[in-house]
Amino acid sequence: MLAILSALIPTFGLILAGFALRQSRFLPDAFWPGAEKLTYFITFPALLFANTAKADLGSLPITGIAIVILGTAFIKAALTILAKPALRVSDAAFSSIFQGAIRPNTYIGLAVAAALLGERGLTVTALCVALIVPTVNVLSVLACSYWGDNNRKTGIVSVLGDVCRNPLLMACVIGLVANAFGLGLPPILGPFLEVLGRAALPIGLLAVGAGIDLQAAKTAGGPVAASTIGKLVISPAIAVGLSILLEMPPIDTAALAFYAGLPCSASAYVLARLMGGDAKMMASIITVQTLVAIGTMPVLAILLHAA
Repeated sequence: MLAILSALIPTFGLILAGFALRQSRFLPDAFWPGAEKLTYFITFPALLFANTAKADLGSLPITGIAIVILGTAFIKAALTILAKPALRVSDAAFSSIFQGAIRPNTYIGLAVAAALLGERGLTVTALCVALIVPTVNVLSVLACSYWGDNNRKTGIVSVLGDVCRNPLLMACVIGLVANAFGLGLPPILGPFLEVLGRAALPIGLLAVGAGIDLQAAKTAGGPVAASTIGKLVISPAIAVGLSILLEMPPIDTAALAFYAGLPCSASAYVLARLMGGDAKMMASIITVQTLVAIGTMPVLAILLHAA
């Protein structure tokens, strides 16, 4: 237990440090959008490419990983839609709840995997990114287009185009191609990308903390609580159940459970605001899930370790 907490405390400490830095105005507000852009377009893609390009993919049950992580996403999406009448919210609010149910914060996921599960866990998480990023982006856009309070009905071709330009997905795909052809990491570029990738986790986690909005969290009600329980408790339970059915190795099961139980990504707020979702509720969901995850992820780690 002490080893688990020692690994996770720095991860969530960086999130809280980002929140403290934002609140104290130690850094100007203009710093944070630039930090997020640097992380999203440069440092995280470098980390994902370097890890997938050099990974020993032959030792991984790739089909099983795909079934578990995609199965979890689709089951959770279906359960959320079935729960819509009981939630008693507007369609716009439901589109935000739907995003909160399926979108993971990849920054936290990679940091937790690196801290607890080593290279193999990090590789499994990178594969999850490659599979889930396009899936949840398409599902989220379709949900906002259908339930959002707007007249913008985004075509599937446009959605797929945006997904294909996602830098995190592109980094994973390019890294997987390099791995498949036995190219690995180039002699000079490889070490450069590995060093660059080391900046991804601290900057990304600080940015996550800076995005916490306690004012939005104060408006949290039943639907936000239901979304949080579903994302942080039910989703990892589904992933563990599917992993047991497929007899996945313990470390892969742990990586899949952690990824399934991540709080919602901040990018969900942008989509909600642009496509007629309930942006205020979306901000509340993101903040509450992020804060509650500080408690649930160590518990999940302890339960998985005990199992």
